[in-house]
Amino acid sequence: MNPSATGQILVSAPPDRVYALISDLAGLCSVAEETTRATILGGGTSVSVGTRFRGRNKRGVFRWATTSTVTDASPGTRFAFDVTSLGVPVSRWQYDIEPAEGGCVVTESTWDRRPAWFYPIALLGTGVTDRVAVNTANIARTLQRLKDKAESA
Repeated sequence: MNPSATGQILVSAPPDRVYALISDLAGLCSVAEETTRATILGGGTSVSVGTRFRGRNKRGVFRWATTSTVTDASPGTRFAFDVTSLGVPVSRWQYDIEPAEGGCVVTESTWDRRPAWFYPIALLGTGVTDRVAVNTANIARTLQRLKDKAESA
């Protein structure tokens, strides 16, 4: 199935550096558009496949929490996680990193997995009526911040 929103950017930094920023939850939050904090559940300081974390998100006056489970953690190539809200699957986020001349290409993608009955609940919690459009814009901003941070490291 194709992602509901995706974006891509060329980063003049090695794939391992980019992966390190993305797979470090504080680093990911520092470039993300809506996620402001992520805390690993059950202890631990690093992520691997199966790690669960609580995300704190904001958009304007709206605030909400999610729980995510890391599904892919391949250094230098892919970091991905599935997201739930109130126990309901809502999305998958994936960062693919491919080597390129002078650095790497990063592709950020998301799949909207919300059931139709959950849309009104999500609207009340986030204030977003068009999640595809918002995620497309958010991905562009996140990728630019990631590029800036990786290239300045």
